[in-house]
Amino acid sequence: MASVSYSSLLMVGFVLRCLILVASQQHDLSTMLALQKELLVPGWDPNSSDYCKWIGVHCNSNGSVENLALPHHELRGNLSVISLLNTLKWLDLSNNFFHGSIPSAFGNLSELEFLDLSLNKFEGSIPVELGSIQNLRSLNLSNNMLTGKIPDELGDLERLEELLLSGNMLNGSIPHWVGNLTNLRVFSAYENYLSGRIPENLGLVSKLKVLNLHSNQLEGPIPESVFASGKLEILVLTLNRLNGSLPESLGNCPGLSNIRIGNNRLVGSIPIAIGNASSLTYFEANNNLLSGKIVPEFAKCSNLSLLNLASNGFTGTVPTELGELVNLQELIVSGNSLIGDIPRSLLRCKNLSKLDLSSNRFNGSIPKDLCNMSRLQYLLLGQNSIRGEIPNEIGNCVRLLMLQVGSNYLTGTIPPEIGKIKNLQIALNLSFNHLHGPVPHELGRLDKLVSLDLSNNQLSGSIPPELKGMMSLIDVNFSNNLLLGQIPTFGPFQKSQTSSFLGNKGLCGDPLSSCGGSFGSNGGLNHHKVSYKIILAVVGSGLTVFVAVTIVVLLFMMREKQEMAAKAASVVVDDNTSSPSIVASSIFVENLKQAVDIESTVKATMKDANKISSGTFSTVYRVVMPSGLILSVKRLKSVDRTVLHHQSKMIRELERLGRLCHDNLLRPIGFVIYEDVALLLHDHLPNGTLAQLLHDGTKTKFEPNWPRRLSIAIGIAEGIAFLHHVAIIHLDISSGNIFLDANLKPLIGEIEISKLLDPSKGTASISAVAGSFGYIPPEYAYTMQVTAPGNVYSYGVVLLEILTTRLPVDEAFGEGIDLVKWVHGAPARGETPEQILDSRLSTVSFAWRKQMLGVLKVALLCTDTTPAKRPKMKKVVEMLLEVNQE
Repeated sequence: MASVSYSSLLMVGFVLRCLILVASQQHDLSTMLALQKELLVPGWDPNSSDYCKWIGVHCNSNGSVENLALPHHELRGNLSVISLLNTLKWLDLSNNFFHGSIPSAFGNLSELEFLDLSLNKFEGSIPVELGSIQNLRSLNLSNNMLTGKIPDELGDLERLEELLLSGNMLNGSIPHWVGNLTNLRVFSAYENYLSGRIPENLGLVSKLKVLNLHSNQLEGPIPESVFASGKLEILVLTLNRLNGSLPESLGNCPGLSNIRIGNNRLVGSIPIAIGNASSLTYFEANNNLLSGKIVPEFAKCSNLSLLNLASNGFTGTVPTELGELVNLQELIVSGNSLIGDIPRSLLRCKNLSKLDLSSNRFNGSIPKDLCNMSRLQYLLLGQNSIRGEIPNEIGNCVRLLMLQVGSNYLTGTIPPEIGKIKNLQIALNLSFNHLHGPVPHELGRLDKLVSLDLSNNQLSGSIPPELKGMMSLIDVNFSNNLLLGQIPTFGPFQKSQTSSFLGNKGLCGDPLSSCGGSFGSNGGLNHHKVSYKIILAVVGSGLTVFVAVTIVVLLFMMREKQEMAAKAASVVVDDNTSSPSIVASSIFVENLKQAVDIESTVKATMKDANKISSGTFSTVYRVVMPSGLILSVKRLKSVDRTVLHHQSKMIRELERLGRLCHDNLLRPIGFVIYEDVALLLHDHLPNGTLAQLLHDGTKTKFEPNWPRRLSIAIGIAEGIAFLHHVAIIHLDISSGNIFLDANLKPLIGEIEISKLLDPSKGTASISAVAGSFGYIPPEYAYTMQVTAPGNVYSYGVVLLEILTTRLPVDEAFGEGIDLVKWVHGAPARGETPEQILDSRLSTVSFAWRKQMLGVLKVALLCTDTTPAKRPKMKKVVEMLLEVNQE
């Protein structure tokens, strides 16, 4: 038998490998073409066989698909065909519109190491087949609608480093096997319905760095084991039902930066080992049952920027050592039983922006040099036993947004220097003290103040007319003082409840009873009680004119009364009577036509009890249909009787808007037109607006989260880019007009305002709608036209809000400085970009900080003062998607 040469064997092997390679490439080609047909991925050319150059596709040297990354592409469809890519190692389909069940066939992807299906609409349970992917290192199923328990089969994923299941509807307990995953670094399952105990072995064998389980129904103690490896960096367990004490072993973790254990049932004292957590930046343990003294060992955590111990049972004094925390920004110890003076050592905390000592037993006086804390924005000292006078030096706290010293034993007069705190806008509360003397007219300089409470003191004299300068005032209370004279004629006063002025025997005028025949506080005569003889003497020969004018006024009033009666007769809001005559109505969404009752909608918008908010151009109502469907209904305020004059044009525009198809637009689902009223029907969005998410923690249950914020930023950008693509320029882009659905997907609102306020206008004019203060680009001051580059600028401001969590306009920035100028001016102030970012996010991980810096660059481009230098929104989307893939 002839021997086969070695070279011949090599040749045969080479040929076999080539055949296998060709077969593999042909297999992947057919699979990718099938996937393109199913998903319609933008940029994938079905006529091209070079699938390795398609967007989001990476192949190995053999031409087999290894990576498939298609986040933020608005994709939907059947994903099962992906399971045929048997060399796939990386699969990222996050932030799309996939729904239904997660394909169980994904369990066949034996080489897969990274699987990210987050921010979609997947339903049902987690497939047990995923436990077969033995090489899997990262599994992210967050922010879907998954139900059921965490399957035990995932316990077979021994190489797993990241298990991310947050933002779903998972129930049951956390499986014991999670603690046996030796490679586990991150376990995140917050915002679910998980119950039971945290496994005792969690972190015992792994090198756990991040444990985030907030907003569940977990019980029992915090296991000592989570600190066992000494590697833990982030612990977030807020909003559960945990009990027991805080483990002493937390001192084993020098890299521990975040401890958030608020809103539980924890007891005992804070272990002194907390001082060993030298990297600690945030410590939140509010709303628990903790007791004992505040340990001075916190002072050893030199990076500590937030310390929140509110609503517990702490006693004793605030340790003087806390004054060594030069990076401390917020100290919140309200709702405890702390005693002693206001700690003077805290005056050394130069970066302190919030000091909340309210609802304790502090005594002593307010330090005169309190304003040495030059960055102080929130000073809350109410419900204590503080004595003495309010120091005149309080006027030096020029950055204060809120001053709350009510319910103490303060004496003396109200310092007129408070009028210097021009930034004061949230509240000034001096109630329930022993203050006397006049109300300083200087308070009228506080033109941004929303709430003023001076009640329950011994204030005397009249209410100064200068208080009319408080143009932002909404809530006032002067009750139970010694005030006298006539209440100044000022909208916020007359709109207040009568109770806001009661308890002042000498006070009169609207909203109280009319003043008597005595002289008012300004010495003027009360014209209501002047006698007929005096009128004759004063009027004299002008009596004829007086009578004539009176007759005209009476006729006018009679006509108005008749018109109002006629209107009232046709517009009856009682549920048992008819609605106004409806001119036109339409429901754009086919499957909602049976659920929406037009007459009920109209009636509901005539009841103030249903009102949610009121703005410059519209009022929004919450309307519950007889079918149970909840809608938000916007009632447009007519401009020059627009609805009457341009009904046909308005209807065409509404129907056009109803046909707009983009998942980041808040489109009307229908409309109703009657008389001079237009009602726009929208889906009800209980998560509110982006502004509430960023700036009002009381309005949202969601914790600060950078991936979520980046996802929101990308969604907004994609929505605006789409509007520009269909030649629609938005008139009022702001965080207050970005609404959030149940999955926190952003929806741009108010897109209909430009054409509906006056559809006769050919172009959008800034004279019609000025936009929101702080978002308006500088060129609008002279062009008077709303433009696409102007939209880019406004979006850039929203990006800066997302990055910094600061308001667009804040006097803390300095005179004439808004958020844009403050950020652009950081280099001149010697501040690094990291110093202007929200430190709650930028300090969590290097990856988050890197992405935030990338987004900051985009925001700076968008807010360039020269419109021509700003990128187009399509380019903005591309840049943000690149950042998201870093």
